[in-house]
Amino acid sequence: MAEIRYCLNASTIRPVPLLEKIRIAAETGYAAIELWSNELGEFQEGGGALTTVRQALEDGGLAVPTVIALFGWLGTEGEEHRRALDEAKRKLEQAAAVGAERMIASPPRDPVDLSRAGEQYRELLELGEQFGVWPAMEYLGFVRSVYQIAQAWEIVQAAEHPQATIVMDPFHILRGGSPLEEIEQVPGERVAIWHWNDIPDTKPVGELTDADRVMPGDGVAPLEEIAQRAKRTGYRGYVSLELFNAQWWERDPRETARVGLERLRQTFPAE
Repeated sequence: MAEIRYCLNASTIRPVPLLEKIRIAAETGYAAIELWSNELGEFQEGGGALTTVRQALEDGGLAVPTVIALFGWLGTEGEEHRRALDEAKRKLEQAAAVGAERMIASPPRDPVDLSRAGEQYRELLELGEQFGVWPAMEYLGFVRSVYQIAQAWEIVQAAEHPQATIVMDPFHILRGGSPLEEIEQVPGERVAIWHWNDIPDTKPVGELTDADRVMPGDGVAPLEEIAQRAKRTGYRGYVSLELFNAQWWERDPRETARVGLERLRQTFPAE
């Protein structure tokens, strides 16, 4: 990873049709776009071909750092686990078709037995190897299974796989109560991507939901410190604007994308 590059997560302008999202990301100056597997599936169900999506990405000069997301692979057993892996194969194949490098692997909402988490994550990585798409371990601050950096990093290490990586995100760091010092426990080359956003002061941090995320610079998250710590790890990859904010969804999506890119540059400068 040679330099910081800026990415638009498709969730940030969610109401917009898929191909239009790709055009907007390209036209407003992003280097990449993160896509969602459910949106790719809906595009296919509506008669669209993933080759069309791939062509639109190539036309716009956009990379796809990740597709989101894989579920059910962690903490499950037996038939439930087999079904989760079958679904993972479908999604990984889909991600490969649009040229994605990685696919985000999300933890379950409820507590599960994590004693085999490293083994199950490695199993997912070996599955991804078949498609050339590497699953990246995500922690989610509002779940009760894997909600802190240290937990996710322990799973990544336990997997003992060279392509095992973690997804970083200010919202989930603060929501899950991870000490900021934990950011620097993960080498930059083991971070798949930095999602980027801010948090408001309108409610306690422990009550925040995805919908509460605000544009970087509009909230109270210590983004400057987080970015500095990320850079000290040697991270030089994609920083992706990820919002689920209805107020921004209601605005002109090009304005949202333009403002977002400006805020990315201000709060996570490439230098």
